[in-house]
Amino acid sequence: MLAVDVEKKLGSVQIAVKFETTGQATALFGPSGAGKTSVVNMIGGLVRPDRGRIALDDTVLFDSASRVDVPAHKRRIGYVFQEGRLFPHMTVAQNLDYGRWMSGLKADAAERDRIIALVDVGGLLTRRPGRLSGGERQRVAFGRALLMKPRLLLLDEPLASLDRARKLEILPYLARLRDEAHVPMIYVSHQAGEIQRLCSQVVRIEDGRVEASGGLELLGPEIAH
Repeated sequence: MLAVDVEKKLGSVQIAVKFETTGQATALFGPSGAGKTSVVNMIGGLVRPDRGRIALDDTVLFDSASRVDVPAHKRRIGYVFQEGRLFPHMTVAQNLDYGRWMSGLKADAAERDRIIALVDVGGLLTRRPGRLSGGERQRVAFGRALLMKPRLLLLDEPLASLDRARKLEILPYLARLRDEAHVPMIYVSHQAGEIQRLCSQVVRIEDGRVEASGGLELLGPEIAH
């Protein structure tokens, strides 16, 4: 379980959110500019809250009162951004292995093969990112994050840069990650249809605040019914 209770002032925006995850896939849902990305950046250790506490299962990642702030690279959290952020000078195989190397993990050939099969990139290993489609790049990014052996996946609008056809291509892979990777995920999006396909819990964020937390009914009546 992930428990978040943090505050952060970013420019003129004051973020103050408190929620706990209860499912395998939890959505942070709300309009653009609501503060969703800032929240996941705090969870991942990329942005330091002004005050509060973040705990993942029995591990405290941040606690302003006790001055705990685990560095991002030690949190064992995989992060997939909108555009994948692969290294253009590396092959797909090298990009995949980078996450494991950065986390200081030993090579595990069986696990590597399992993840490659899960995201279906076995035929792409010798290519560089510039020769991949947008959907292929995101699948590599998912694989790289999983090879870190994360305790949590943060997916920050991973389909936002893709056209409709590529989104439809990627959604089944995300469902497989949810069901087969056995890693809880936080999925950031303002697209209700994507969340309906992937998530069971919804945290609705507006103007830097948690407006509600619950099930898919928070996406609106056209989705819930």
